[in-house]
Amino acid sequence: MTRVTIRDVARYANVSVTTASRALNDTGRMARETRERIIQAAAKLGYRPNSMARGLVSQRSFTIGLLTNDTYGRFTLPVAAGLSAAMVDRGVSVFLCAGEGDPQRTLLNLEAMQEKCVDGLVVSGKRIDRGLPVELPRTGIPTIYINAACPEGEVGFVPDDSGGAEAATLHLAGLGRRRIAHVTGPRNFAATGIRADGWLKALDRMGLAPWGEALFGEWSEAHGYRMADHLFGQTSRGMPDAVFCGNDQIARGMIDRLTEIGVRVPKDVAVVGYDNWEIFAKATRPPLTTVDMGLLELGRQAGLTMLGMIDGKPTPAGIRRTPCTVVVRESCGARSEAD
Repeated sequence: MTRVTIRDVARYANVSVTTASRALNDTGRMARETRERIIQAAAKLGYRPNSMARGLVSQRSFTIGLLTNDTYGRFTLPVAAGLSAAMVDRGVSVFLCAGEGDPQRTLLNLEAMQEKCVDGLVVSGKRIDRGLPVELPRTGIPTIYINAACPEGEVGFVPDDSGGAEAATLHLAGLGRRRIAHVTGPRNFAATGIRADGWLKALDRMGLAPWGEALFGEWSEAHGYRMADHLFGQTSRGMPDAVFCGNDQIARGMIDRLTEIGVRVPKDVAVVGYDNWEIFAKATRPPLTTVDMGLLELGRQAGLTMLGMIDGKPTPAGIRRTPCTVVVRESCGARSEAD
């Protein structure tokens, strides 16, 4: 394949190379029709700017550094895909480094990003209340925090966990469920308390009492498995008719145990999870209704904000909360969205 150059675009649009360059870089003064003709020519020919040449002219690397402690990638990979989707049309690529909780490795990754002269830095994590194991040096590089602790005065993006939990609980109530329990992860995770608050808020909105207190524990199938016995072994009180779980692993463990003890899902009890981790949600029997945190769109929105920061646009500090949605499958008793 032969690389399409700026000269090819200029020739096709019948303009000078200088005019073509100015049009594609959105600089210079020219008729709108001329600029649009050049842009259309570039798109038709499949022209991609030479990042090295652009970097020499603009003193930019056209690279964003993505630093994460999420080595498994469960949260960071969708975020990275969203960042790339926002930036690809601007010729900006994403440079990913994972450091887990190792301060030395994190510092080495930061040094590598500084050597590449990244135009911006994104810090991404596994939980909204924990950041990197080291304090970031003040470099003046535009920085955004995603699904990680955001220092005061910085820009952060997190899923709206309260809204997601509220939506899941309202969905269950909308299906006629009135005895809705909540089983979730460790108390020391900020997201756990936020989701529990969303559960309570939805119940209050519907005029329903919570089915006992939120049951905190582990982010594991084992915790869901144990809590099934706790919730459905108290015959004197009766059983809940729905359980909202703090993540998909808990929900899958609960459904496994309910199946063993003869409690039918969703006929006897509806179950909803959180995360929409498809490897768990679709393999659960029945397939799991769950809350999708919208990480791809979260990453895209953060990417657009980062591009604005790099361009020098004023960006107010603070945390942006992006919407979560309920993905309906069979475990709640509603008709699956795939049907």
